Amino acid sequence: MDFLTVFILAIGLSMDSFAVSVGFGIAEQKITFGHAARISFSLAFFQGSLPVFGWFMGIEIREYFETVDHWIAVILLLFLGFKMIIQSVKTSGKELASEIYSWKHIITLSIATSIDALVVGFSYALASTSNILSGALIIGAVTFFFAMLGIRIGKDVGDKFGPKVEFLGGIILILIGIRILIQHTFIRA
Repeated sequence: MDFLTVFILAIGLSMDSFAVSVGFGIAEQKITFGHAARISFSLAFFQGSLPVFGWFMGIEIREYFETVDHWIAVILLLFLGFKMIIQSVKTSGKELASEIYSWKHIITLSIATSIDALVVGFSYALASTSNILSGALIIGAVTFFFAMLGIRIGKDVGDKFGPKVEFLGGIILILIGIRILIQHTFIRA
Protein backbone atom coordinates (compact mmCIF):
# COMPACT_ATOMS: atom_id res chain seq x y z
CA MET A 1 0.00 0.00 0.00
CA ASP A 2 1.16 3.51 -0.67
CA PHE A 3 1.94 5.98 2.15
CA LEU A 4 -1.29 7.96 1.74
CA THR A 5 -3.45 4.82 2.01
CA VAL A 6 -1.55 3.64 5.10
CA PHE A 7 -1.82 7.10 6.66
CA ILE A 8 -5.58 7.26 6.04
CA LEU A 9 -5.92 3.71 7.37
CA ALA A 10 -3.94 4.74 10.47
CA ILE A 11 -6.34 7.64 11.03
CA GLY A 12 -9.32 5.31 10.74
CA LEU A 13 -7.80 2.78 13.13
CA SER A 14 -6.84 5.44 15.66
CA MET A 15 -10.40 6.71 16.05
CA ASP A 16 -11.26 4.08 18.69
CA SER A 17 -8.23 5.16 20.68
CA PHE A 18 -9.13 8.80 20.11
CA ALA A 19 -12.64 8.23 21.44
CA VAL A 20 -11.26 6.40 24.51
CA SER A 21 -8.79 9.23 25.05
CA VAL A 22 -11.55 11.82 24.92
CA GLY A 23 -13.23 9.76 27.64
CA PHE A 24 -10.05 9.83 29.73
CA GLY A 25 -9.86 13.59 29.36
CA ILE A 26 -13.50 13.96 30.37
CA ALA A 27 -13.08 11.69 33.38
CA GLU A 28 -9.98 13.45 34.70
CA GLN A 29 -9.89 17.16 33.99
CA LYS A 30 -6.57 17.47 35.88
CA ILE A 31 -4.69 14.67 34.13
CA THR A 32 -0.95 15.34 33.94
CA PHE A 33 1.00 15.39 30.69
CA GLY A 34 3.05 12.39 31.86
CA HIS A 35 -0.01 10.27 32.58
CA ALA A 36 -1.61 11.34 29.28
CA ALA A 37 1.61 10.32 27.46
CA ARG A 38 1.64 6.90 29.20
CA ILE A 39 -1.99 6.27 28.25
CA SER A 40 -1.31 7.40 24.67
CA PHE A 41 1.80 5.22 24.44
CA SER A 42 -0.15 2.17 25.62
CA LEU A 43 -2.86 2.79 23.04
CA ALA A 44 -0.27 3.43 20.29
CA PHE A 45 1.86 0.41 21.21
CA PHE A 46 -1.00 -2.06 20.87
CA GLN A 47 -2.47 -0.29 17.83
CA GLY A 48 0.92 -0.48 16.11
CA SER A 49 1.98 -3.97 17.17
CA LEU A 50 -1.22 -5.95 16.62
CA PRO A 51 -1.16 -5.45 12.82
CA VAL A 52 2.23 -7.18 12.82
CA PHE A 53 0.80 -10.18 14.71
CA GLY A 54 -2.20 -10.24 12.35
CA TRP A 55 0.14 -10.10 9.36
CA PHE A 56 2.14 -13.11 10.57
CA MET A 57 -1.11 -15.03 11.14
CA GLY A 58 -2.31 -14.10 7.65
CA ILE A 59 0.99 -15.08 5.99
CA GLU A 60 0.65 -18.59 7.42
CA ILE A 61 -2.72 -19.18 5.76
CA ARG A 62 -2.57 -16.84 2.73
CA GLU A 63 -1.94 -19.58 0.18
CA TYR A 64 -5.26 -21.20 1.08
CA PHE A 65 -7.22 -17.99 0.47
CA GLU A 66 -5.42 -16.27 -2.43
CA THR A 67 -8.40 -16.42 -4.78
CA VAL A 68 -10.74 -14.76 -2.29
CA ASP A 69 -8.28 -12.73 -0.22
CA HIS A 70 -9.63 -9.34 -1.29
CA TRP A 71 -13.18 -10.41 -0.39
CA ILE A 72 -12.04 -11.39 3.10
CA ALA A 73 -10.21 -8.07 3.52
CA VAL A 74 -13.25 -6.13 2.30
CA ILE A 75 -15.66 -8.05 4.54
CA LEU A 76 -13.44 -7.57 7.59
CA LEU A 77 -12.97 -3.84 6.96
CA LEU A 78 -16.68 -3.32 6.32
CA PHE A 79 -17.55 -5.29 9.45
CA LEU A 80 -15.15 -3.26 11.57
CA GLY A 81 -16.34 0.00 10.06
CA PHE A 82 -20.00 -0.74 10.72
CA LYS A 83 -19.13 -2.01 14.21
CA MET A 84 -17.40 1.28 15.00
CA ILE A 85 -20.38 3.25 13.69
CA ILE A 86 -22.84 1.25 15.79
CA GLN A 87 -20.60 1.48 18.85
CA SER A 88 -20.31 5.25 18.41
CA VAL A 89 -24.08 5.55 18.74
CA LYS A 90 -24.20 3.40 21.91
CA THR A 91 -21.36 4.84 24.02
CA SER A 92 -20.27 8.07 25.61
CA GLY A 93 -16.87 9.20 26.83
CA LYS A 94 -17.79 8.98 30.51
CA GLU A 95 -18.59 5.27 30.19
CA LEU A 96 -15.15 4.65 28.68
CA ALA A 97 -13.04 6.26 31.40
CA SER A 98 -14.23 4.87 34.70
CA GLU A 99 -10.78 3.78 35.94
CA ILE A 100 -8.28 6.22 34.43
CA TYR A 101 -5.39 5.41 36.77
CA SER A 102 -5.68 1.61 36.65
CA TRP A 103 -3.01 0.07 34.36
CA LYS A 104 -5.14 -3.03 34.06
CA HIS A 105 -7.96 -0.87 32.72
CA ILE A 106 -5.65 1.12 30.39
CA ILE A 107 -4.06 -2.02 28.91
CA THR A 108 -7.44 -3.70 28.54
CA LEU A 109 -8.77 -0.67 26.65
CA SER A 110 -5.57 -0.55 24.58
CA ILE A 111 -6.03 -4.14 23.49
CA ALA A 112 -9.78 -3.76 22.95
CA THR A 113 -9.33 -0.72 20.72
CA SER A 114 -6.62 -2.54 18.74
CA ILE A 115 -8.46 -5.70 17.75
CA ASP A 116 -9.41 -4.01 14.48
CA ALA A 117 -5.70 -3.37 13.86
CA LEU A 118 -5.04 -7.11 14.27
CA VAL A 119 -7.64 -7.78 11.60
CA VAL A 120 -6.14 -5.12 9.35
CA GLY A 121 -2.73 -6.79 9.69
CA PHE A 122 -4.36 -10.07 8.73
CA SER A 123 -5.88 -8.30 5.71
CA TYR A 124 -2.45 -6.88 4.79
CA ALA A 125 -1.10 -10.42 4.56
CA LEU A 126 -4.01 -11.59 2.43
CA ALA A 127 -3.49 -8.60 0.13
CA SER A 128 0.20 -9.59 -0.23
CA THR A 129 1.43 -6.37 1.36
CA SER A 130 4.99 -6.97 2.44
CA ASN A 131 5.83 -3.70 4.19
CA ILE A 132 3.95 -4.27 7.44
CA LEU A 133 6.62 -2.78 9.74
CA SER A 134 6.52 0.71 8.24
CA GLY A 135 2.73 0.53 8.24
CA ALA A 136 2.72 -0.52 11.89
CA LEU A 137 5.03 2.37 12.81
CA ILE A 138 2.79 4.85 11.00
CA ILE A 139 -0.30 3.40 12.71
CA GLY A 140 1.38 3.63 16.12
CA ALA A 141 2.59 7.22 15.58
CA VAL A 142 -0.78 8.42 14.31
CA THR A 143 -2.54 6.70 17.22
CA PHE A 144 -0.20 8.34 19.74
CA PHE A 145 -0.91 11.75 18.23
CA PHE A 146 -4.68 11.24 18.21
CA ALA A 147 -4.69 9.80 21.73
CA MET A 148 -2.85 12.84 23.10
CA LEU A 149 -5.16 15.11 21.12
CA GLY A 150 -8.19 13.20 22.38
CA ILE A 151 -7.21 13.61 26.02
CA ARG A 152 -6.71 17.35 25.45
CA ILE A 153 -10.05 17.69 23.68
CA GLY A 154 -11.77 15.63 26.38
CA LYS A 155 -10.47 18.05 29.00
CA ASP A 156 -11.69 21.03 26.97
CA VAL A 157 -15.00 20.16 25.35
CA GLY A 158 -16.51 17.25 27.22
CA ASP A 159 -18.12 14.16 25.79
CA LYS A 160 -19.73 15.57 22.63
CA PHE A 161 -17.00 14.54 20.16
CA GLY A 162 -15.95 11.03 21.25
CA PRO A 163 -18.75 9.05 19.60
CA LYS A 164 -18.73 11.30 16.50
CA VAL A 165 -15.04 10.66 15.94
CA GLU A 166 -15.50 6.90 16.28
CA PHE A 167 -18.29 7.21 13.71
CA LEU A 168 -15.83 8.94 11.35
CA GLY A 169 -13.28 6.17 11.94
CA GLY A 170 -15.91 3.61 10.90
CA ILE A 171 -16.62 5.53 7.71
CA ILE A 172 -12.88 5.62 6.89
CA LEU A 173 -12.54 1.83 7.32
CA ILE A 174 -15.60 1.26 5.12
CA LEU A 175 -14.15 3.52 2.41
CA ILE A 176 -10.83 1.65 2.48
CA GLY A 177 -12.74 -1.63 2.16
CA ILE A 178 -14.61 -0.25 -0.84
CA ARG A 179 -11.32 0.91 -2.37
CA ILE A 180 -9.84 -2.60 -2.03
CA LEU A 181 -12.98 -4.05 -3.62
CA ILE A 182 -12.77 -1.63 -6.56
CA GLN A 183 -9.05 -2.27 -7.05
CA HIS A 184 -9.46 -6.06 -7.09
CA THR A 185 -12.68 -6.13 -9.07
CA PHE A 186 -12.15 -3.52 -11.77
CA ILE A 187 -8.45 -2.74 -11.95
CA ARG A 188 -7.11 -6.33 -11.90
CA ALA A 189 -9.93 -7.71 -14.03
